[in-house]
Amino acid sequence: MIFDALVLLAGTIAGAVAAVSGFGIGSLLTPVLATHYGTKVAVAAVSIPHVIGTAVRFVKLREHVDRRAFIRFGILSAAGGLLGALIHARVNAPVLSIVLGVLLIFAGVSGLLGLTQRVHLGRRTAWAAGMLSGLFGGLVGNQGGIRSAALMGFDLSKESFVATATAVALVVDGARMPVYVWTEGRSLTRLWPEIATATAGVLLGTVLGVRALRRIPERVFRPSVSILITGLGVYMLLHR
Repeated sequence: MIFDALVLLAGTIAGAVAAVSGFGIGSLLTPVLATHYGTKVAVAAVSIPHVIGTAVRFVKLREHVDRRAFIRFGILSAAGGLLGALIHARVNAPVLSIVLGVLLIFAGVSGLLGLTQRVHLGRRTAWAAGMLSGLFGGLVGNQGGIRSAALMGFDLSKESFVATATAVALVVDGARMPVYVWTEGRSLTRLWPEIATATAGVLLGTVLGVRALRRIPERVFRPSVSILITGLGVYMLLHR
């Protein structure tokens, strides 16, 4: 009962954070489920509330999607997500958490120092960032930090930023989820109560978070995203 309450709380917070920043569901929910079921199963389980929450967020923000940024990121993000999921089914490499943590801290600090606002990604760089974020999304369930850090170089409004990040995340989910269902189907069936609880929390948090997004000033939004990215990197290094 206590664990279920924790899952519901984590899901609600994750949904709200993702609605404001464009990422956070996998980053916050995966460690909670991993404490009971292991990281490999947790990544697969969290993909279900993740895709549902992302879909709801996309419906609410779809008119703000920046098509240029979405096309550059979306294609290779999907390819990276599929590749990462296939690797996830075969290996378990803790060193990836260390590398990702370092990358996120670097990206977050760069954002706080204003470096990302002066960097405009070209086509090749954007595609590479999309591929990398999708790869880590499929592999360890955490791609939002890299994707958000790269999208900040496109100088998008806060609504376009979150909407575009959401659209890309939905594409990655569509690529990786079939692999998870195929490889971890039995484990996911046993975890349906926790998955349902997490999904309910994510949906609640998403609805509340989208409303809060409209009230956040631009001058507060970007530093907040950078702080979230940095915090995620520190968390992954300390809890690998």
